[in-house]
Amino acid sequence: MAEPFVDLGFARVDTDRAERCGFPEVIFGAGKTPEEVVAIGRVLLEKNGVVLVSRATAEQHRALATIYPTARWHERARCLTVELKPWPKSAGTVGVICAGTSDLPVADEAAVTLEIFGNKVDRIADVGVAGIHRLLAVRDRLESCDVLIVAAGMEGALPSAVAGLVSKPVIAVPTSVGYGASFGGLAALLGMLNSCGSGVTVVNIDNGFGAAYAAAQITRLLRPGGSGNQ
Repeated sequence: MAEPFVDLGFARVDTDRAERCGFPEVIFGAGKTPEEVVAIGRVLLEKNGVVLVSRATAEQHRALATIYPTARWHERARCLTVELKPWPKSAGTVGVICAGTSDLPVADEAAVTLEIFGNKVDRIADVGVAGIHRLLAVRDRLESCDVLIVAAGMEGALPSAVAGLVSKPVIAVPTSVGYGASFGGLAALLGMLNSCGSGVTVVNIDNGFGAAYAAAQITRLLRPGGSGNQ
């Protein structure tokens, strides 16, 4: 029986991941040459029809776009996507909320990840607790979503505030935004881990991708039959 991966020498590309996990393997672009991203991307596109490169570079985009002209470079999200065949759509909507405009790179990474994997996204920016009325003004939009991703730096208070307003799962993403005592997002991480908001789940610092993947797994369960298998 053939192995469920393709050995390129420098990488063993997991071609079976969509069947096991519901979504294809994603390329982590950091540290990879443009040529390596192209080689891995070619395998994944032949198998799945879509590819996502997280923490990508403009050089990687240019290399991939020479072969796949529809390759998109999402500069602020630091993501690269190619969509030859759209991924099946998931039911429901994921809200991607960020405390401040400075948190948008992490929020955009989450949104791009969700969209390439077939999710409808409602993006809500700059509703941090420094002006809580801004959050209250979008309460109905928050409640209309099925899952909420909330990105915040500084003291990381926004996910607690959101969780106290809505009945939906909240996935908190600490960002590295803030002054010295924020310790590159550690203060926000600890604040979120100690949230008094019930049911808040926390991912790693700046990990918009991880939050999006978890949210996408939840929305897959909303499909008829419940399993969400492709």
